[in-house]
Amino acid sequence: MRKLKKEHRQREGRELAAVCARIALDTKAEDLVVLDVRGLASFTDYFVIMSGRSTRHVQGLAEALESELSAKRISGKHSEGLREGLWVLLDFGEVVVHVFYSETRGFYDLEGLWHDAPRIDIDTLVAEVGQ
Repeated sequence: MRKLKKEHRQREGRELAAVCARIALDTKAEDLVVLDVRGLASFTDYFVIMSGRSTRHVQGLAEALESELSAKRISGKHSEGLREGLWVLLDFGEVVVHVFYSETRGFYDLEGLWHDAPRIDIDTLVAEVGQ
């Protein structure tokens, strides 16, 4: 089991998605979407998808997510794409974060691919957890 601070040991996927959403909002992510893929994907419960205005902004968003979650002793299982800054994938187990350069996001259209997944209202999600 990962070593987490006591208050984060029982954190559920929805709460982790809320934390990721808050960090994304704080770092000026664009077009933030949270998809509930429970029952549709076997590898995660939530997708947090966002866009950055430039490759540097994409890298900054990803670095902010990793840094803040690391401070909470929540470490990612896997990440890729940070160097290029076109599509950064951060795997936190219950939550997979996709940070796209806006043009790249349109090309891959994850929201269209996972159209059956319910979208979660960002304001409600963040308010539920009180982040």
